[in-house]
Amino acid sequence: MAAVTITSGCEAGRERLETVAGPPVDPAGKVLLVNYWAEWCKPCREEIPELNRLARESEALQVVGVNYDRLPAATIAEQAEKMGIRFPVLAADPAARWGWERPQVLPTTFIVGGDGRLVETLVGPQTVESLREVLPEGSGKSAKK
Repeated sequence: MAAVTITSGCEAGRERLETVAGPPVDPAGKVLLVNYWAEWCKPCREEIPELNRLARESEALQVVGVNYDRLPAATIAEQAEKMGIRFPVLAADPAARWGWERPQVLPTTFIVGGDGRLVETLVGPQTVESLREVLPEGSGKSAKK
């Protein structure tokens, strides 16, 4: 399994991730679930309610989306709204910055531990239950209702 460390210029693990709408995301100390999606991807559309639920229910987990088509931020924000995405969507694809390969199949989800290392790569649509099975202990448990 590959190891990926999220770093910034001054403090390792504290890199803020710019989003297409809303404030930047600070994943420091949280498990980060990075989901690649596209408007034309039917399995992605089916998976989004599961990701919304997981994002809403867990305080130790930060769910973010990445638009596969690399569209302008305003277009991505419109698509995310239309598709009902309720978690932050990143303004740029983080694959190259974090040293992982850009996915070839959608949806694909990367899980990064609180220590900044890649824990798991999941290909295909996921459910809350399938995601909780692979999340590091304590990160997928219901904490908010």
